[in-house]
Amino acid sequence: MTVCYFGIYNPNHTRNRLNIKGLRLNGVEVLECNIREKSWGKYWQLIRLHWPMRHKYQVMIVGFPGHTIMPLAWLLAKLHGKSIIFDAFISLYDSFVFDEKKYRPRSLPALKYWFVDWLACRLANVIMLEAYEYAKYFIQTFKINPKKFRRVLVSCDEEIMYPRENPRKDGKFVVHFHGTYIPAQGIDYIIGAAALLEDEGVYFNIIGRLKDYQPVIEQAKKDGLTNINFYDFMPYERLAEMMAEADMCLGMFGDTAKAKRAGAFKIMEAMAMKKPLVTANTPAVREFLVDRENAILCRIADSQDLSKKIMLLKNDPTLRNQIAQNGYDLFLKTMTPKVIGEQLTQIAKSL
Repeated sequence: MTVCYFGIYNPNHTRNRLNIKGLRLNGVEVLECNIREKSWGKYWQLIRLHWPMRHKYQVMIVGFPGHTIMPLAWLLAKLHGKSIIFDAFISLYDSFVFDEKKYRPRSLPALKYWFVDWLACRLANVIMLEAYEYAKYFIQTFKINPKKFRRVLVSCDEEIMYPRENPRKDGKFVVHFHGTYIPAQGIDYIIGAAALLEDEGVYFNIIGRLKDYQPVIEQAKKDGLTNINFYDFMPYERLAEMMAEADMCLGMFGDTAKAKRAGAFKIMEAMAMKKPLVTANTPAVREFLVDRENAILCRIADSQDLSKKIMLLKNDPTLRNQIAQNGYDLFLKTMTPKVIGEQLTQIAKSL
């Protein structure tokens, strides 16, 4: 089978890179029709790039982000009798208006993003999302046919993220977090937990773009916290080394609607590294994680409960190892690129 991976997607973005890798691991030939141009010229360039491959594939997959390119994808697919899988992954309307609050709900930009999401979903034959909970949002907000949706979990690169021995011998208990400062991540609650655990021998490594973390860094200094190390954005390979040095990893904790309906790459990365994980108890997370079986779930947006769950793992090595092993087993069974690629292959074959 041959598919055309189409659009203005970033080929280095984890979702796209591992979808393509997974397809190829399952014997699918992937023709990439990809332009990174931001100007209007991208449409003409995509048409020219697509022309030689128009008869060489059976199904088109529009990579993330592909919302704005879906009308062109639909036109090209329609002209040549192809079906489209749209990897929506997120709602632009939800992300920009309600999660990041860049625009007021009834503003013109908000209406534009609502229309872009609606049209992209209407034009697709199949819509991929990482959680059924997010599919409910699309169905309710954009009135899309529920039969269009398929859940495809996010994966991670197991050639980089894999179990390895913790090289530290300093006796400290280190908690790892990497991510951004958007509300869904809940970085403020992590800092709150660090403050509560300052005298408990618990140390936090927080990794992300330092310019984005500046308000948090200043507040931590003002509060005199000495158990937090802030690290700047780093290459993926180095990130894996930092995770290896941790005793446990953190997921997302923000009290936003998006945080409750979506997962996070960092969750799968922790499981792939065989690290015990603490993350917020949300509907999306409960779709694949079970509290005290393959993760520790805490109350959302609650520093006090987060600190208790961290201490639970710190004080119980047996539970820590059990959570780590069960999480790793779940990753191998349901989240590797090969497994995700097999699922995506079956979706494509159904079309």
